[in-house]
Amino acid sequence: MRRSLALIAGACTAVVLAGATAYAMTNDPIEAQPVGSAGLGRAEAPLDAGAAPADAPAAAGKAAAPREKGIGPVIDAVGRQQVGALESVDSLLDYRSEGATQTFSYPGAEYVKVHFAELTMLPGDYVTVADPARTEVHRIDSDPLDVVGGLLGSRAEADGDGAVAGAGRWAMSVTGDTAVVTLHRAVPDPLGVQEVAGLGVRVDKVARGFTDTEQEAADAGDRALTENGREESVCGRNEARDAVCYKSADPAAYKKSKAVARLLINGTELCTGWRLGTTNRMLTNNHCMVTSGDAYDTEVWFDYQCTKCGGHAVFKATKVWGDKVLSTNRDLDYTLFTVENFAQVQKFGYLTIEPARPTRGSEVYIPQHPGGDPGMIAMGSDKDSGGICAVNDPAYDGYTTDSDVSYYCDTAGGSSGSPVISRKTDRVIALHHFGGCPNSGVRIDLIYNRIKKLL
Repeated sequence: MRRSLALIAGACTAVVLAGATAYAMTNDPIEAQPVGSAGLGRAEAPLDAGAAPADAPAAAGKAAAPREKGIGPVIDAVGRQQVGALESVDSLLDYRSEGATQTFSYPGAEYVKVHFAELTMLPGDYVTVADPARTEVHRIDSDPLDVVGGLLGSRAEADGDGAVAGAGRWAMSVTGDTAVVTLHRAVPDPLGVQEVAGLGVRVDKVARGFTDTEQEAADAGDRALTENGREESVCGRNEARDAVCYKSADPAAYKKSKAVARLLINGTELCTGWRLGTTNRMLTNNHCMVTSGDAYDTEVWFDYQCTKCGGHAVFKATKVWGDKVLSTNRDLDYTLFTVENFAQVQKFGYLTIEPARPTRGSEVYIPQHPGGDPGMIAMGSDKDSGGICAVNDPAYDGYTTDSDVSYYCDTAGGSSGSPVISRKTDRVIALHHFGGCPNSGVRIDLIYNRIKKLL
């Protein structure tokens, strides 16, 4: 059972994102600031029986897709964008002292995200995870199941996939380089009776964002891959722009970008995802998320966008947790999943699918979170004669023959899972997943045939 967390909005704060860019967090002046509600990660659940496993082998006798017109070695280099590191800690909050506090500080980190090995609290007790100024506060309430499990040692049981249920839970991340964890007790216990009984709150690890130096080293690693055959995903001059830059120039594109979310996976990795249709459905890449366990430990950030074109202030993101994986497939590199607290994100709108197969020359744009940055839109292209991104090859090879469409829209690490949208219809024609210039996305008509009964 995942506990609810109340996000308490306050004054603006500064956040350093991957790429050493500083942003000020602000409330959206157009819409009332939503109160975020989320909870801790929970044990992995098995995939739906109808979902294809991510590493399912190709059908017997099926020949490997030819590489000559495809993306070549970049296929094997695909993965989530690394933006953070895990730090091992062993911190037990003193249950005998009301208001016991522990501070976790990592100078220069973009965010801090704590992991609880134990959360055995009495009813009415709770933990808060906050930044030092308490402008972002997440509250974790006690769960009777954790109390019973902590006392009996019965919470750690292996599930069908070999994961350990109840072995630990993540809190929602806090923006900035410091997180303050505080245990709040409803009834004081000066004699320590409850601590002797096995109650307590223990943090065993912390995920924190890279410092500028670490991010530069990671970027250098990406450049090394480039030198060994992996091409850059920025094709020519980088013409991706802040999503808000299109608010007046292309209102439809700007509106559609609101349905696109930043995914923080397992505390240290990034991808992009987006709402599909009116119900609780999200789509991203299979190489970003495979199981419900992945979804449960994924933060889904909506409205993480700059407030002004070329500015540094960003809207305060509405964060929810991923929930269940409904369908996934490695060859088509997609995962369909749901989120918790769906009502919190409904107002950001949704995208729809273009069931017709894309054609060469069709103009497109890609709303995305490259490098985990606030939302951007890639629409301009100095590689296309018209100056606008367009389908270069509607029968491009991805993991399988003719599974993709290619284009020269600029993308970067973290853009995986972004929607490729037709400028003509404002419907999704592909699911971006590979760089290589041309970059490519899986044809959405192929994915739609797999998931239409789940929409």
